[in-house]
Amino acid sequence: MESAGVDSRTVARLRERLSSEFGSSDERVLLVRCPGRTEIAGNHTDHEGGHVIAGAIDRYVTGLFRPNGTKTINLLSEGYDLVSVSLDVLEPVAGEHGTTRALVRGMAALLARKGLVPAGFDCVLTSDVPVGSGLSSSAAFEVELARGMDALWSGGNLPREDLALMSQADEREFFGKPCGLMDQASVALGGIQHMSFADPTALVANPIDFDFAAAGYAIVLVAVGAGHENLIDEYAAIPREMQDVARLFGRTRLCEVSESDVTRDVARVREECGDRALLRALHFFREERLVEERAARLEGGDVEGFLRLERLSGASSAMYLQNVSTWGREQDAMVALGMADEILLERGAVRIHGGGFGGTIQAFVPLDMVDDFVRGMDAAFGQGASGVYSIDHEGVSALWL
Repeated sequence: MESAGVDSRTVARLRERLSSEFGSSDERVLLVRCPGRTEIAGNHTDHEGGHVIAGAIDRYVTGLFRPNGTKTINLLSEGYDLVSVSLDVLEPVAGEHGTTRALVRGMAALLARKGLVPAGFDCVLTSDVPVGSGLSSSAAFEVELARGMDALWSGGNLPREDLALMSQADEREFFGKPCGLMDQASVALGGIQHMSFADPTALVANPIDFDFAAAGYAIVLVAVGAGHENLIDEYAAIPREMQDVARLFGRTRLCEVSESDVTRDVARVREECGDRALLRALHFFREERLVEERAARLEGGDVEGFLRLERLSGASSAMYLQNVSTWGREQDAMVALGMADEILLERGAVRIHGGGFGGTIQAFVPLDMVDDFVRGMDAAFGQGASGVYSIDHEGVSALWL
């Protein structure tokens, strides 16, 4: 089995919770830990079959799993109600879409399709991956389940790539969300990964050996205080408009379209798809180049070159992709970017993180400026808005105790 480096106090607390909620037992317990992730490069390129660079981070979903000799899975996550799932039903259930119960049932079903024999267990979970922060708490939970069930039922023999693909399938088929693969792949594999999504059925990932802290920088993510509840249409418009351009050229995703074809036919794209769709397509092509160039800089140890390109990427997201603000009276993310630039004074780099339209911004901050940066951003957006993160190099892990 793999390492699962969790501090003893967390393990003791989870053990106590497991016993108090489900009773004592002579059965061994399985410790599973799965990190969250941050998007380092590749803003809105994955759904178009493009490239991204993502890194697992040092915030985790941590759980204890214990067989219970029944055909029921009982799962209790701190801060949430008990979820119980009968293994007698391993098909999607009407009304379960969008629930934790759907993800638990779905993962058991997907493992059963691989020939594993599901059996009941009790599980207690805790998480310090901030929910709704763009750090993929949902993907960490899914991969946590995949590794835990695989270890309980087969000894943990499935490759990490399979765990990621099953977690994506679980979210799509059982949870009902048509997600990509970047999040699940990042947290399953760990480290910094350069990934391609040209083939939607396969996981193509190459690790990048780079240490931001050793290069003198911290990764800081700032929650800007803007929710996403009323922005579903804004998010959905990005892939829809990019794919409108692709369809204009007889394709389904922009990765299948030549940039030169688009730039030679700008007038037709503007007329049939609109100006914003054209600009978002241009962002895709630019960001694809910038991802490749940033990967090369990290592989070569050139952090200053990486940061220069990161700033160009941030500008492209704001000007062409247009996912920083909806341009109304409230422009939380744009204010956060402006404040971050004021504090950094052209040192480091800052850009919108993930989906955009609020959520979080990401900054690469010189180590000697971290305290001042956090203090300044928290003063603007609230105590605790800023989080300082390091890369997790292990990915999902499991260990019998």
